[in-house]
Amino acid sequence: MRKTVKMYGSKNSPTDTSNLDHVTKVIAYHPRYLEHFINTQKFVMQSDGPLAYDYRNYIAIMAAARHKCTYLVNLYEDNFIANGGDPKWLNGLEHIPAKLRAISDINKILAHRPWLLNKQHIERLTKGQNSWSLSEVVHAIVLLAHFHSLSSFVFFCGLTQELDGASHRIENNNVLTQKTALNRLNDLYNSQHRENIPNSDDGNIRPEVSVDALMQRMKRLSEKNDECSETELSNRFKHVEQQAAELPPVVREAPVEVPQQIGRYVDDPCFTYQDFITRRGAENIPQTFRIQDYSWDDHGYSLVNRLYNDVGFYLDDKFRAAYNLTYYTIAGRTNVDTSKFRRAIWNYIQCIYGIRHDDYDYGEVNQLLDRPLKMFIKTACCFPERITKMDYDSVLVELQHSEKVHINLMILEARNQAELLYALREVMRYMT
Repeated sequence: MRKTVKMYGSKNSPTDTSNLDHVTKVIAYHPRYLEHFINTQKFVMQSDGPLAYDYRNYIAIMAAARHKCTYLVNLYEDNFIANGGDPKWLNGLEHIPAKLRAISDINKILAHRPWLLNKQHIERLTKGQNSWSLSEVVHAIVLLAHFHSLSSFVFFCGLTQELDGASHRIENNNVLTQKTALNRLNDLYNSQHRENIPNSDDGNIRPEVSVDALMQRMKRLSEKNDECSETELSNRFKHVEQQAAELPPVVREAPVEVPQQIGRYVDDPCFTYQDFITRRGAENIPQTFRIQDYSWDDHGYSLVNRLYNDVGFYLDDKFRAAYNLTYYTIAGRTNVDTSKFRRAIWNYIQCIYGIRHDDYDYGEVNQLLDRPLKMFIKTACCFPERITKMDYDSVLVELQHSEKVHINLMILEARNQAELLYALREVMRYMT
């Protein structure tokens, strides 16, 4: 028998723009997207919904803590108290209700290896003592995906060093030299794959492709009419997927102890991203997630709307705003169709998470995204807490700041959607 869902209406305003001042100032480079971002965040945090306010804000804390995002943890600790939360809960996971702590497992899986989620995780939440309603589960999933990706955005826009000194100190403890993380990745990759890298004067990975060269490639691809067979499309995806797995996302340094302020909200801190393709088989990972089998448009959108009234409208508008946003400019050039470049970025991000868009030619990824950009994208998605402002400044150097923010918004939303696709697919399997 279906549980009666208690809907919690608006109380305080924990997510007005002033509370996210620094982050929204950056997002505000793109007002069309900002409107959808603010509307979505207000809806999931303030409007009628299955979860109570203390749960909503605490889930935001738990999600941000997975990526050591001190700024968001601090913000939502304040919001938690402002909305009547029990101060004892802020002492850590051992001090929260068993029902709320039960979401920790899904939190860590969605944050780092969403392909490991299965319908049994959903079932464990919805049965037994302190059980969740399915609507509550979906609300929590939406919050987790939102704040995982927002935490990433704070890092990969280089915001942490200006937002909080604590994060700055944590990152500095990780830096063994004055090189950026991406330069250190280049050194590491070169040492392991020297025979595969073309000769160059300094022995480093080839520099970024210039904007003019990128524009020529986009134009050439737009004029191309060749059609590939299904087999060839599949092989090209596998090639890009394998390359992504071989690309080192982070410097292999000794792990830094998680600060107590963050660690008290984190179960199993050693659980982090591992490449989808290299783990396939080792952890009973299913085959590639194919969009033709479960897509946002055809499946996820309607399911999330059914279980959490109207949230799908807000999410869909936000995804479309990020995916379709364009000013037809790039690095001061005008009348430029960037759709090929934007689609390559979106699909490459979801490829990192084991998701394949069946109708897409992944050969375009290697033509439009050079290795430094791929390294930045992979690190931003999988280990955002390792990115510093120097890393942000050292990639896509010809682009304006607003254009780099635009790319980071696509990273944010493509990752958000990937998490939701994995989670909602398992909700559907649980229901059927």
